[in-house]
Amino acid sequence: MTARETERGIVVTLPSEGRTAQVAAAVDRLVAVLARHWLAVFNAVVAIFIALPFLAPTLLHLAATADCVACTRAGRLIYTIYSPTCHQLPERSFFLFGPQTTYSVTQLEAIGALPPGMTIWQRELLRFIGTPEIGFKVAFCERDVAIYVSILLSGLLFGLLRGRLRPADRPLPKLPLWGYALLLVPLAIDGGMQLIGWRESTWPSRLITGALFGAATVWLAYPYVQDAMDDVLRSTVERLTSLAKQPPQTGQKPPVGV
Repeated sequence: MTARETERGIVVTLPSEGRTAQVAAAVDRLVAVLARHWLAVFNAVVAIFIALPFLAPTLLHLAATADCVACTRAGRLIYTIYSPTCHQLPERSFFLFGPQTTYSVTQLEAIGALPPGMTIWQRELLRFIGTPEIGFKVAFCERDVAIYVSILLSGLLFGLLRGRLRPADRPLPKLPLWGYALLLVPLAIDGGMQLIGWRESTWPSRLITGALFGAATVWLAYPYVQDAMDDVLRSTVERLTSLAKQPPQTGQKPPVGV
């Protein structure tokens, strides 16, 4: 133990080394928990990210049917939050609580939802979200729905299969880059032709190409993340085990292990 002199006498303090060791052990335990359960955290975040865009039209529908002012504000806030992540064009988005789930530009113009003759950039800036008569759109486009749902489903599948796919004491097999590039070709063709105006993609093509991209991204990236988390967990457990074996200093409790 250490002591320091003051005007009134001697004040006994705990050794700073002991406190530092306890804090370090607590941080290591937290890191170990995150390293063990990183996939559950990832999947939960993706699930919430998917759920909110579907909550937005639900809230606006409640606002229209139940006169809920707070629902209107919350729903519009979700659209605003997601606007940097997606163009949110109505002709490329799913609609809920209406007679149809998808609308073309021609249909939206015919029912007066969009002014006729607008360019794609003008439609994007208009930020049309729907009406009680035709329904309200999901807060991101059809392709994004497919991408993120595919990421979530692939993440859940990865969690079920990673133990079986891992060879003994060896890293997980990874999707090769050429395989990843191959799975991105349909997205590049469908999106590229749409971008340059050769053709307008359809909602089935957006779902298929988006799902391929999401699945490919998971099977390329997640095995690397798993290997990295395994290394983090291994080194963290070794540090905690080493701390637990050290004799505690006077007046200090030994760090709790994993």
